Amino acid sequence: MSSTDHETIMNVFQHPDFAGHEQVVFCHDEDTALRALIAVHNTNLGPALGGIRMWPYTSEGEALRDVLRLSRGMTYKSALAGLQLGGGKSVIIGNPRTEKTPELIRAMGKAIDRLAGRYIGAEDSGTTVSDLKTMSEVTTSVAGIVDKEGAAGKRSGDPSPATAYGVFVGIRATVKYRLGRDDLGGLTVAIQGVGNVGYRLGEYLKEAGAELWITDIYDDQLERASKELAAQVVAPDDIFALDVDVFAPCAMGSVINDSSLSQLRAKVIAGAANNQLAENRHGIELMRRGILYAPDYVINAGGIIDIAYERSGHERTKVLRHIERIGDTLSEIFERAKREELPTNQIADQMAEERFRRPAVT
Repeated sequence: MSSTDHETIMNVFQHPDFAGHEQVVFCHDEDTALRALIAVHNTNLGPALGGIRMWPYTSEGEALRDVLRLSRGMTYKSALAGLQLGGGKSVIIGNPRTEKTPELIRAMGKAIDRLAGRYIGAEDSGTTVSDLKTMSEVTTSVAGIVDKEGAAGKRSGDPSPATAYGVFVGIRATVKYRLGRDDLGGLTVAIQGVGNVGYRLGEYLKEAGAELWITDIYDDQLERASKELAAQVVAPDDIFALDVDVFAPCAMGSVINDSSLSQLRAKVIAGAANNQLAENRHGIELMRRGILYAPDYVINAGGIIDIAYERSGHERTKVLRHIERIGDTLSEIFERAKREELPTNQIADQMAEERFRRPAVT
């Protein structure tokens, strides 16, 4: 750990992304070399539910920032999705392709179990349904592991199809509001990241007649998507400057920053990635440039909706109807943002806080 990381972690209460978290847990297991963090942001509406991410963070400080931002986002996501759930998240520091073992996954499950139900883990970048099932051997505090009814019969508990569908619904609503078009035929879309969610989003968009440009850091995912989605491949650094209608971030966060903003030519930003804005001020800049931003935790709520219904009794038609309300929520945010002359991310935050903040005790 560098001296900078040590100082960052020791001053967690003063961390710029602390945001009033109820609990932040640092987890370690000597036998498996597990290094992980669990963050519980807010449980006013219910237990904190959020994904378990495994990623090769360059530092402990980077992992802490990510888990704090992701955890807060889950609180706001569940609130605006109308769910009786709080917000939490966890991250495992490590490369999921080379460092993940069943023993490490079980150790993470034991770490989650020590929170006694305050935090419920689900799939995220770098983890799979199989990993969650392994964790379920040592804890009941995991979700997204129950086979569900899908369009073509039973499917796994993987929430990414529901997330992708919600993003597709959100893109339709955002495109209609910003571009005044109901038909997506000929719509040009740049997808950054074609993993589980990005690839499925591409399937929905292709079926609707959109033209796709894609990029990814993994060659195997890129090759599959380019062939099966008839998409044009571009280098990671070139995706921002494409002259397209929609830019859909579906990878990691902080992609809308000072550098990318100067390159963006899209009229709409609507994608599945969490924490797309590097800083809140970037929402102001998007508004100034006339780029309509669909707040990430609103448009990507399909997965958490899917998991919430798993916990209370999964019924496909009800889940789909609930996910389709994402479009209505976005339209409400856009109208209010226009009326109040504020960026959409700020309006979304205000609406979420109205739902999960407890009234002051008098």
